[in-house]
Amino acid sequence: MNATPTDEPDRVLVVGRSPGVLLAAVGILRAKGYAADATNQFDRVLDDYDVTGLDVLVFGGMVPADTKKHLREEVARRNPGVTFVQGLAGIPGVIAAQVEAATSDGRRRPDGAEITYDAADRCVRLTLGEPAQVTVEALWGTSFVPPEPRSTSMRVLDGRREAGSHAVRLPDQVPSRASFVTAAVDGLVRVFTVGAMPDSVTRLVPTSSHDRRLPEVGHVSTHGDDH
Repeated sequence: MNATPTDEPDRVLVVGRSPGVLLAAVGILRAKGYAADATNQFDRVLDDYDVTGLDVLVFGGMVPADTKKHLREEVARRNPGVTFVQGLAGIPGVIAAQVEAATSDGRRRPDGAEITYDAADRCVRLTLGEPAQVTVEALWGTSFVPPEPRSTSMRVLDGRREAGSHAVRLPDQVPSRASFVTAAVDGLVRVFTVGAMPDSVTRLVPTSSHDRRLPEVGHVSTHGDDH
């Protein structure tokens, strides 16, 4: 699921907490052609980065609500054209796919292409108006111990499909919690939640910037290619 080449790459900043997740997400995004950076220095975002040129700002799930509100207001004031994305999970591939989904709508949409997810059947449903390259990938969490959650993934489909309707069922190996599926039809990308994050994880979300329930983490603040 590669970003469609443009004269200028989309500029992306991921604001989250886990160093490993942030660096991996940046690596994936850069490999796909994005000008991506990441930071877990919440109070330094507006000083360390030129937010006026951002195309996408991603918030990780462990960013406190008051911090997120402040950054959204300030960044939107300085850059009305920015797109905000709420990260679904601390899974680098999911974060990268969410960025692709947010930016793919502004590019050429494959004629007649539709991507939906049928939760009851655990099935990605595709409608193609013309032959297209289709990729479906499942991703899920394997460990939720802070500060470094772990995850894995499975390529479910990667091939060309003819025009018409297609159903892609998720294998039984994909668990029913902390799991997601990404689907791409040429440049059009969608991300769906298969299984919600467990309560044990959502209870860890800081209630405010003064909430110190989570352990300290190493500092991450990438700039260009220096991560």
